[in-house]
Amino acid sequence: MDIDSALSALAALSQRTRLDTFRLLVRHQPDGLPAGDIARRMDVPQNTMSTHLAGLARAGLVVSERQSRSIVYRADLDRLRSLTLFLVKDCCGGEAELCESLIAELVPCC
Repeated sequence: MDIDSALSALAALSQRTRLDTFRLLVRHQPDGLPAGDIARRMDVPQNTMSTHLAGLARAGLVVSERQSRSIVYRADLDRLRSLTLFLVKDCCGGEAELCESLIAELVPCC
C-alpha cells in the first residue's frame, strides 16, 4: 500500500458513521449486509448511508454485490490487512520482541 492509498482509507474511516459502519461489516464477514439493513442497524437514513458506503467504497474498504433487488456490502479484509501492515511495517525498528504485545492483541480476534 502506498501513502496516498493509506491516507484515503484513513480519511474515510475518520468519520464516526463510516467507522462504525466498517466495523459492523467486519463483524458480518463473510456474508456482508444489504444496504437497507446497514442503514437500519446504524439508524441512518438510507440516502445518507448510501453516501457513507460510497465513501468507503472509493477508499477500497468495502465491496458491493447486487443480489436481486439488494446491494450487499462486505468489508474488504485484504485492504484492511494492507492498511494495518502499512501502519506497523516498521514497528519497533526491527526489534520484533518489542511488537509482541501488539501481535498478541491481534491474534485472539482472528
